[in-house]
Amino acid sequence: MKPERKQRLLVVVFIVVVTGLVVGLLSYALRENINLFYTPSQVTAGEAPTNTQIRVGGMVVTDSFQRASDSLDSAFLVSDGSATLLIHYSGILPDLFAEDEAAVATGSLGDDGVFVAQQVLAKHDEEYTPPEVADAMQQAIDKKAKAATDSAQQMENKAPNTPEASY
Repeated sequence: MKPERKQRLLVVVFIVVVTGLVVGLLSYALRENINLFYTPSQVTAGEAPTNTQIRVGGMVVTDSFQRASDSLDSAFLVSDGSATLLIHYSGILPDLFAEDEAAVATGSLGDDGVFVAQQVLAKHDEEYTPPEVADAMQQAIDKKAKAATDSAQQMENKAPNTPEASY
């Protein structure tokens, strides 16, 4: 092999190794900062990891908000239309946080199934719903409608055939 060709090969190998090392180090450093989004349906189905930082979003259930009288601790339910999830939060909630409005909470799911939030975000105007929440809620509504349709079809198929009365 000619010296020029050998030098080019070494440069290419060096670039590939350095690029692989940089990508590996970036992936390792960013794995702690990746927040996966889950819906209440996914959490209750057991799809969300426990004791890992994730985001959960949905609509705050009406009359579910409770605040402790002696601290900043609060608890509320979030729903995506088919399942609800209890969220505990200790801190000052955003001004726009309200029942029957969209909210996204960042925190971790405990082994007991209760989500403990470190941050709660509320929608910022009356026409905006976070895209993740809107998509998740639409999927839950579609899934619920499909289940209702399937159940109605099964009931219809199980109904005995009755002969029509002739007059």
